[in-house]
Amino acid sequence: MAKHETPARSDEWYTPAYVFDALNTRFDLDVAYPAHANPEVPANHFLCSNSLETKWRGFVWMNPPFGRRNGLAPWLNKFFEHNNGVALVPDRTSAPWWQQYAPQAWAILFAAPKIHFIPGPGVTASSPAQGTCLLAAGHAGMNALCSARDRGLGVLFYPWRST
Repeated sequence: MAKHETPARSDEWYTPAYVFDALNTRFDLDVAYPAHANPEVPANHFLCSNSLETKWRGFVWMNPPFGRRNGLAPWLNKFFEHNNGVALVPDRTSAPWWQQYAPQAWAILFAAPKIHFIPGPGVTASSPAQGTCLLAAGHAGMNALCSARDRGLGVLFYPWRST
């Protein structure tokens, strides 16, 4: 945590509706739906607990907890094993988890300007200190990120893939 960041009782940050509007898609499953959930998520089904132990089906939306150091690794591991969805993560490009998982993305959209999240219970700031990006896995994920780019949500990159 940087000096300018203040610890909160919760790391729940809800994705604002304009992000989903830009993605212009509907998800089959939100795999990290918090207890005090964001009603704006356009998904047919929601996992509120045991997400990492539950089988994911269909096109998924993932806004996992950003909290603990390397806490994103198990989420990203499962996301890329599933290989069909969009994940919202911090853009910590020098972090070991980023170096491991970003090359597996079909596309990466760096959100610009910075996304201003809806704070959950116990969160006093209007947004995390770092920027965020969206990672695509699969054709539907890539199409959603292309839509978001076309609607001005950010800059889209395609990682070099050897396969």
